[in-house]
Amino acid sequence: MQNRVLWVGSVGGMEKELVERSGIPFKSIPAAGLHGVGWRALPGNLLHMVRGYRQAKRILDEFQPDTLFFTGGYIAAPVALAGRNIPSLLFVPDIEPGLALKMVARFANRVALSTEESRQYFPHRKGIVVTGYPTRKDLQKWVLATARRLFDLSSELPVLLVFGGSKGARSINRALLLALPELLQEMQVVHISGDLDWPEIDKAREELPTRTAYSERYKVFPYLHDEMGAAFTVADLVVSRAGASVLGEFPIFGLPAILVPYPYAWRYQQLNAQYLAQRGAAVIINDADLPVKLLTEVKKLIHDKDRLEKMSIAMHAFARLDAARAIANILKEMAVSSNGERKS
Repeated sequence: MQNRVLWVGSVGGMEKELVERSGIPFKSIPAAGLHGVGWRALPGNLLHMVRGYRQAKRILDEFQPDTLFFTGGYIAAPVALAGRNIPSLLFVPDIEPGLALKMVARFANRVALSTEESRQYFPHRKGIVVTGYPTRKDLQKWVLATARRLFDLSSELPVLLVFGGSKGARSINRALLLALPELLQEMQVVHISGDLDWPEIDKAREELPTRTAYSERYKVFPYLHDEMGAAFTVADLVVSRAGASVLGEFPIFGLPAILVPYPYAWRYQQLNAQYLAQRGAAVIINDADLPVKLLTEVKKLIHDKDRLEKMSIAMHAFARLDAARAIANILKEMAVSSNGERKS
């Protein structure tokens, strides 16, 4: 019997396209965050959560799942409440779980963690397993020579990868544009700007030849999906935000990082960055300091081969290539057990 999977996401969420691209059915419900929300927005967000609960209840009654899997975010709260009698596994992607995940943990039968560090947030809790952060298997399909050809890169110069996440990061994009003429004298840059800033970045790309003789060393894209593994493969150093994926994707490539935690949200990214920096795998630049520090920090690191090698070894130590399989095995065990109980 073939397993059936249904993804429940947020209305207008960026995950819809990615999920449907993978051939997984997708349904959306309204939801909104409550942690750190101002009092003016709180009543409206509470109303979204109530509506999300009602829609989640209808979806679960129709789909009849044997088990539930929660991966984080406020969207998990209404679904967990609606499915509180269904066996469930909660995955905690960041070092510190958010308020929604702490609530969801009350209903979950099992809890999977990206790192051992997260166990402290679930004192006395049973059913916890450290699986690591799951990554797409196709990220690792690239060999260096093929990845270099894809981006038309030379093997003679180091490669800096810069990105801010699927939607981009304006402060990182603009700081990079300021530093580009000087950076391109010494390195190649693969820049993934995100769709939101693409018009501004594309215009800057067209004007770059007037600012530097090395504009051909700048490879810029609004977004990469299938080719993201190639970007990780060619990079000697990455500049990025510090979302949960840095705990999984950078380690499998042993990719030294300059992390710029997003400053306008709860401290999740700051803790992720500190976790890697304290272990020698990354350095941190505060968002406000980017225009002043990005150029000097990149130039200092990318030519320090000994330090990059140490950072790479430290980063690779966190790699868990079997994380996705470990989570899948737990879900299969729970589903089989749940299905057996229903039949009996």
